[in-house]
Amino acid sequence: MAMWIGINRKARVCYGFDDISLVPGKITLNPEEVDIRIQIGNYTLNIPVFAAAMDGVVDPKFAILFGKMGGVGVLNLLGIYTRYKDPYSVIEEIISSPPEKSTQIIQNIYKEPVKEELIEERIAEIKKGGVICAVSSIPQCAERFLEISQNSGVDIFVIQSTVTTARHISAKYKPLDLYSFCKNSRVPILVGNCVTFDVAYELMETGVSGILVGIGPGAACTTREVLGIGVPQVTATADCAYARDFYFKKTGRYIPIITDGGMVTSGDICKAFACGADAVMIGSGLVKAVEAPGKGYHWGMATSDENLPRGTRIKVGTTGTLKEILFGPAKVDDGSQNLIGALKLSMASLGAKNIKEMQLVEIAIAPSVKTEGKIYQSVKKLQKEK
Repeated sequence: MAMWIGINRKARVCYGFDDISLVPGKITLNPEEVDIRIQIGNYTLNIPVFAAAMDGVVDPKFAILFGKMGGVGVLNLLGIYTRYKDPYSVIEEIISSPPEKSTQIIQNIYKEPVKEELIEERIAEIKKGGVICAVSSIPQCAERFLEISQNSGVDIFVIQSTVTTARHISAKYKPLDLYSFCKNSRVPILVGNCVTFDVAYELMETGVSGILVGIGPGAACTTREVLGIGVPQVTATADCAYARDFYFKKTGRYIPIITDGGMVTSGDICKAFACGADAVMIGSGLVKAVEAPGKGYHWGMATSDENLPRGTRIKVGTTGTLKEILFGPAKVDDGSQNLIGALKLSMASLGAKNIKEMQLVEIAIAPSVKTEGKIYQSVKKLQKEK
């Protein structure tokens, strides 16, 4: 649906998580009997969650712990863990810097070159933990890092940039050829990020094994403010999911959609699956874990850009263990803990036995869903803020 915004100029109406609600169906289920497993390449994830490739979220130790709980932690190959032998003293410098200097300090820290031997060491450390090892790179470094990563035993390789397309044009450098890259890779390739049907479909045609959906919705990302680019996650997920389904009908090849960013509560995660996601990627929700290396601080992947930073350092605090955040018991009432329990209960309440059925539940456009009858909760929130 589009609306006129001026003479001869239309704009699409798009929706975010706060704009919708999920409608219960004709049956309900036992939450313990709901199946949330998904398949990525040849790997089965017991929980459909990726931990974002951000330095405050995933280090090798967190990747191992998260992997043992059923998900996949993605290590950023352009982060501090591959630039510094002792990354934790660097983290202390980042989180202790004053707000007005944090961006400049992060920019200086990320000028240190990436060291190939550290890539090998970090991957070996994660593999030694006996979990799926996933790493992330920008397109410009993907070919070099893939070779090192494959030789080190990596299981999943992720290519991420602010906006990713199958057709990147440049006169100054040779763009990454995704077709040959995927064809020659020995491991599944996930790419992102995108937000539209056409781009998602073209990316699927390159041979990728998964698509990351979301431009600018992350808590530490300022892309929407700096560049003015982005599509709310409900619409972006639904459009890319339709590309997945259309591609599957034409080819018989199913390419999972991973909604990346913008989910503040467990309810948002449930809505992402209802809009068509096969999995979600979470950053700020997991950096609250005691075990997260950022100690409650979170900074955007694009913060270190020397010319135009598109991220910021934020403090979300430490609220509980990773086990409590994923599986409970929840000690807070804001939807930030027991994320998996909430997903299973939501699916059971909607009558969805698995992720595929969750993608088909009825959705209502309901911008009042968070405020209707919630006056006392609003007052309580204001009192806490004071």
